[in-house]
Amino acid sequence: MNVFESEHIKPEVKKAIKEIGFEEPSPIQEQAIPKALNDKDVIGQAQTGTGKTAAFGIPLLTKLNASSHVQALVLTPTRELAIQVAGELQKLSTHLHVTTLPVYGGQSIGHQIKALKRGVQVVIGTPGRVQDHLRRKTLKLDRVKTLVLDEADEMLDMGFIDDIESILKQTNEDRQTMLFSATMPDPIRKLSRRYMKQPETVSISKSDVTAPSIEQIYFKVLERNKLESLCRVIDRYNPELAIVFCRTKKGVAELSESLQARGYFADGLHGDLNQSQRDAVMKRFRESTIEYLVATDVAARGLDVQNVTHVINYDIPQDPESYVHRIGRTGRAGKSGQALTLVTPREMKHLRSIEKEIKMSLPTRDIPTLEEVVEKQQDSWRQQITGVIEHSEETSIFDELTRELLEQYQPQEVIDALLKMNYQTENNISEEGYYFGDTGAAKGMVRFFMNVGRNVSLTPKILVDEIADAVGISKQSIGRIDLFEKFTFVEVPEDVAPFVYEGLRHSRVHGARVNLEPAKPKPKRQGRQTSNPSVSN
Repeated sequence: MNVFESEHIKPEVKKAIKEIGFEEPSPIQEQAIPKALNDKDVIGQAQTGTGKTAAFGIPLLTKLNASSHVQALVLTPTRELAIQVAGELQKLSTHLHVTTLPVYGGQSIGHQIKALKRGVQVVIGTPGRVQDHLRRKTLKLDRVKTLVLDEADEMLDMGFIDDIESILKQTNEDRQTMLFSATMPDPIRKLSRRYMKQPETVSISKSDVTAPSIEQIYFKVLERNKLESLCRVIDRYNPELAIVFCRTKKGVAELSESLQARGYFADGLHGDLNQSQRDAVMKRFRESTIEYLVATDVAARGLDVQNVTHVINYDIPQDPESYVHRIGRTGRAGKSGQALTLVTPREMKHLRSIEKEIKMSLPTRDIPTLEEVVEKQQDSWRQQITGVIEHSEETSIFDELTRELLEQYQPQEVIDALLKMNYQTENNISEEGYYFGDTGAAKGMVRFFMNVGRNVSLTPKILVDEIADAVGISKQSIGRIDLFEKFTFVEVPEDVAPFVYEGLRHSRVHGARVNLEPAKPKPKRQGRQTSNPSVSN
């Protein structure tokens, strides 16, 4: 039976579920709601975007009565998530006489105190602000029936563990506790053992989280061409609303400025912004005034914008959990979405660990060519150009230059040159990446020198495996290997040579630190030689 039709759910809540448009429960809802309705403590392990709010919200609202005191408390790591959860609970309680109140820092505490005095049944808050109210005695938790810890691991990462324990100690012991977390680190497990009564665990697998509604693709890019590659990807895939993830605050600031300079509607969200600046950026993003929100993982915690069409990993995340968490911000509420990841040669190992964790191989695509981008962007450019023509003044500071050019060249030649100048100067990718010159390799190949050999127990098979894994190329594509006692020569195809160079120079091969350089033309005869080494040694 569909859990939304359970006889234990209040009719008023069922009516709201139907009006919202929920038809089939998500995996976390299907498993958690019956347990929660049966008064069990519940631990739910699931990512953002899996329907957790309804999973705890439906049972929570069903158990409320008409009393005006606080009967339920939901703790969230950020103000954005508190506002989001409050909004969803309000929708589910449309036909109930229930008041929900989000409490968080950055908003007047006086306003919150007045609301609490008037009577509130459900409080959704950040640990810091809830603690403020407890200290002021403006919030009492002695009659709370349901306590929810949402995104518990995020609260742990943000240093709220002490606040959470303090709040739990002040909450009615005869309560139901529900804890939801993407990961289960030891401190969270200890918390559950200490403050929960024989909890039942609900775990949603990665395959459920990385749903087929999210198309995942990665692009191999050179570090030196990364920004230009991103612009090509953006222009080709044309996101309506996208979150672009960077690893650091500095990276967010630099990338958002670079995108703005290229005419993209972008802005950055990072930890150095104060609350009013953060709110302003988020308001513009939700209203689609900006199309690209550049953010760090920390800054994006608790964000939930329903119409995000793309998540772009400009910097691949360091761990698989973060990857799953990031891409869950698109493809929400049954809509489709795309997750696009830029991967430099040195980051291939991170990609492989992500693929292992989510139990699927991500398809790779080539960076779009200039021709593909031009084809995709023609309509957009046409509208921009006609807009300028139709809204320009009669006289222009360029009139004299325009007349001179049209006297010397055909109009089509002038327009073509201007379009090329405008696009190529900002999106110029050196397709070769590096120029290696004559390395003495076979035709179509590049030969590299490596300063290790048999002295580190290197064999042709080991070298082939290391190169293929590190750079993400086919083992069969690797050419001739000349292996010596203290150095090695290896040939790779020209088109992947830049990736091999970036990925392996100053890295480790078979545990040994190596220096990789383009080889000089080889003499006529050298020592031990191996061709097609992927099946030898």
